[in-house]
Amino acid sequence: MNEQTRRLLLEGYSQGVVTRCRDFTRRALADWGWTAHSGHDGRPPDPDREEAAEDVLLLVSEMVTNACLHAGGPRELTLLRTPQWLRIEVSDGNPEAPRRRREPDPGRPGGHGLVVLERLARKWGSEAVPEPRGGKTVWAEVPAPPELRSPGRAAADAETTGAAGEAGAGERAGVAEAADRTAGPVATEPVTPPARGPSAARS
Repeated sequence: MNEQTRRLLLEGYSQGVVTRCRDFTRRALADWGWTAHSGHDGRPPDPDREEAAEDVLLLVSEMVTNACLHAGGPRELTLLRTPQWLRIEVSDGNPEAPRRRREPDPGRPGGHGLVVLERLARKWGSEAVPEPRGGKTVWAEVPAPPELRSPGRAAADAETTGAAGEAGAGERAGVAEAADRTAGPVATEPVTPPARGPSAARS
């Protein structure tokens, strides 16, 4: 099975975290053929692929926002892709599992993130991170668009990813890392880090 993982390290970054995560995810989805203008196949726009990509971006936004509001900010965003599904992981330093408010307060921001998770994700959950690092990882899984789940398409994506990895510059830049778990080359995606600011406020 062709698995690909991309990671965005976020510790120490408090400005524009949600936008940075969305941009990172959008580039990954384009590379993996989830968007109409990925440039991989020259096919006309596919509404199903576009809708699936927008759902993923919304999930990333809500998961990262929840980490900012309730866990002191995210540590890392991980995208794990196979031909059948995509797994989104957001880790933070708060070991407490997310819980939905019984009665959302209109005067407080947020409160809808878990509702979005339940509606858009095939399944989701939270896993504790062992000490000494501690914290937790909130994850969600969504199925790949039907067109991308075919064996022939998976093989074509694997070939394209391998070629892109060979052409990539092997730079980590301290922020983002993209790794192919297959036997092919390891690819990395450089991201220019912003100026460091104070840690995200805890709520």
